Amino acid sequence: MKSSTRIQLTRLAAAGAIIAFTAASIPARSEDRPVHLGPVGPLEPIMTTVGDKDVIAFFRLGDGHCNIYVVLNDRTDASNHSAAQVRVSLSPRQIVHFDIADHNTLDLKCGNDAGTLAIVEENQHIVGSPRSVFQ
Repeated sequence: MKSSTRIQLTRLAAAGAIIAFTAASIPARSEDRPVHLGPVGPLEPIMTTVGDKDVIAFFRLGDGHCNIYVVLNDRTDASNHSAAQVRVSLSPRQIVHFDIADHNTLDLKCGNDAGTLAIVEENQHIVGSPRSVFQ
């Protein structure tokens, strides 16, 4: 039963991110787009633009890890057909590095106690390697 609740919570969070992403994708002046760089707590969105991509990232706690979901979408795609989701699980203090088109990058760091997620500078050191899938 607990696993079913966790799956439902994850689906609800993903649906919320897609709704927020769709709202953020409505054509508007770039300075009108919402921006929230973190640090954020569980299920709070990081919202930014990297190159020509809109980015929404959030995480949920799981066994002392940050289970991160990142949704990327081309800013010019009003239909959201270019949207892609990436999931990764990080241990506390780990950083995941996303290379985005045109030499743009996004680095996300799991907080010291796996209770926060934030965008960090590219030159910070990566601690260990992220797990590629959720358990």
